[in-house]
Amino acid sequence: MTVNLFLKLLILNLLQIIMSIITNKIKIFLSTQKLGYVATVSSEGKPNISPKGTIIAWSSELLAFANIRSPDTIINLQNNSFVEINVIDPLSRKGYLFKGTGKIIKDTPMYDDIVNHYRATGVQSPINSVVIIHVSSVSEVISPLYDLGKSEEDIKLKWKNFFNNF
Repeated sequence: MTVNLFLKLLILNLLQIIMSIITNKIKIFLSTQKLGYVATVSSEGKPNISPKGTIIAWSSELLAFANIRSPDTIINLQNNSFVEINVIDPLSRKGYLFKGTGKIIKDTPMYDDIVNHYRATGVQSPINSVVIIHVSSVSEVISPLYDLGKSEEDIKLKWKNFFNNF
């Protein structure tokens, strides 16, 4: 391999890493979290926030979730594709806010691949469709408790104790 070809391949690889909106760190985070919230807006301008237990990173630019029981979310996305998704670790109080546009898919090869992924990971509920989100931005969400000098271990312990006392 010539030096020029090697440099071109290296630059292309680096550009792919830089252009990845959904990094490997975020993909790992999403695979460990079991609840996120999807925000959409109705045609009347009313907000809708819906909990989702199937949010996954499908690629470096796409998130997906299964439409198991999401009639309002689906109607809203049909009228207005803008969406925000918030996924937070309930113990560390850290997570991510994703902004983008959603598209409802069904009866496509991508739909089949995503549904197969859900089935392989234990999702048994009927899946009416899949929503894919083209992510345009990602920002970290961090609890204000960290501004007070609290450590992640202290914050996790606080919330573990809270949940254990139910």
